[in-house]
Amino acid sequence: MRAFREAVEAGDADAIEALLAEDVVFTSPVVFKPYAGKAITAAILRGVMRVFQDFRYVREINDPGGRDHALVFATRVGDREITGCDFLRLNEDGLIDEFTVMVRPLSGAQALAAAMGAQFEQIEKEAAERSA
Repeated sequence: MRAFREAVEAGDADAIEALLAEDVVFTSPVVFKPYAGKAITAAILRGVMRVFQDFRYVREINDPGGRDHALVFATRVGDREITGCDFLRLNEDGLIDEFTVMVRPLSGAQALAAAMGAQFEQIEKEAAERSA
């Protein structure tokens, strides 16, 4: 999953979006219901890029079959340190069709939820623009 990791580490939102399948399903660590579709997922990831500070991947775990990947990361939201993992599944075309994020500790997840909540009006606007 080198292309995704490099795009994230470079802060290249367009390159990240290009790696998403049209029917990608994004499961957030702080919202119960998954989000379906490339436009909303790309907009959420843009929001995350505005919220996370000092983001870095610290470990990568790959499925020998090549479809499942886990990228462990460390970051901050405000004064809260967060450790998390991006779980990615690729479709037959090599695009991400499942994207699940988990974070810890609870105080970090709460800080993330508040920060992303403040972003959500802009996220919805960006998703609508990309869907049109």
